[in-house]
Amino acid sequence: MPRLADTPLSVLDLAPIRQGGTIADSFRESVSLAQLTERLGFTRYWLAEHHSLDGIASAATAVLIGHIAGATSHIRVGSGGIMLPNHPPLVVAEQFGTLATLYPGRIDLGLGRAPGSDAATMQAMRRDPHAGVEDFPQRLAELQGFLGETQPGQRVRAVPGQGTHVPLWLLGSSGYSAQLAAREGLPFAFAAQFAPGYLHEALRLYRDNFRPSDTLDKPHAMVGLPVIAADSDERAEYLATTAQQKFLNLVRGGRTRSLPPVEALDWSPMERAQVQQFLGAAIIGGPATVKAGLERFLEQTGADELMLNTDVFEAEDRLRSYEIVAEAWRG
Repeated sequence: MPRLADTPLSVLDLAPIRQGGTIADSFRESVSLAQLTERLGFTRYWLAEHHSLDGIASAATAVLIGHIAGATSHIRVGSGGIMLPNHPPLVVAEQFGTLATLYPGRIDLGLGRAPGSDAATMQAMRRDPHAGVEDFPQRLAELQGFLGETQPGQRVRAVPGQGTHVPLWLLGSSGYSAQLAAREGLPFAFAAQFAPGYLHEALRLYRDNFRPSDTLDKPHAMVGLPVIAADSDERAEYLATTAQQKFLNLVRGGRTRSLPPVEALDWSPMERAQVQQFLGAAIIGGPATVKAGLERFLEQTGADELMLNTDVFEAEDRLRSYEIVAEAWRG
């Protein structure tokens, strides 16, 4: 089983917008977090594509990736993920080919097939409502063609993009992407940060069905999970009420801006159960609790990498959480 000290750790950032804060604040705080986690030795810093959500500022994901990469020196920066059915594969190849040319060896392209939005926003993006259900493998193959070497007779080329071989990952919260990643011989990232229920089955499907490829000779699974570390268990549990309020408001159809932590939440037993479904993989606590939780999670999943999402209200508490994780990781 993998040891925590030997397991690469990475960051998933949704550029959260605080109540009373601005989008510009979110971008500055993302830069600060990327710079800190680079110094701490984290491997990747990924940003997620979401649209028309009041509390998330990472909609123009490729633009923000470039901003973060430009403010750091060696940490890998990428998407967790780009929702491929939202975009023509040629455009994605051009964007990430540009990024890979500007920041050689540092760009990852994680791909998902969900909308990252609601039906009205899908319509505003001109997304086919059926996209991603049947045509995702074809879109993936088209994108691979635009990032690979130019083929004889190829009429349309991604310039930039062609020949950059930007590393591709498939992201998912179900068995679909797990099986496609296995079939294509690609690395797989599971979104346990909001959908932990299918985690173990998805990892099993991926590993059991994996076919070696030019990219990978054996399965490589990364798992995203929520982690909130503080100087004590009590402080971490208090800070975690920000994430709990966000999912509670999501359940209620309300706004998803980050709210200050509270001593107690006003929720029904059903609402509490629904929030816990989203946050079932969360590791919350002081240094010893978080270290034990990460080690236990690795033992249960055998993950090759972990990607941590820390959703707390104050930027200083988010930075401190990653510092505590790094101390547990290297200690």
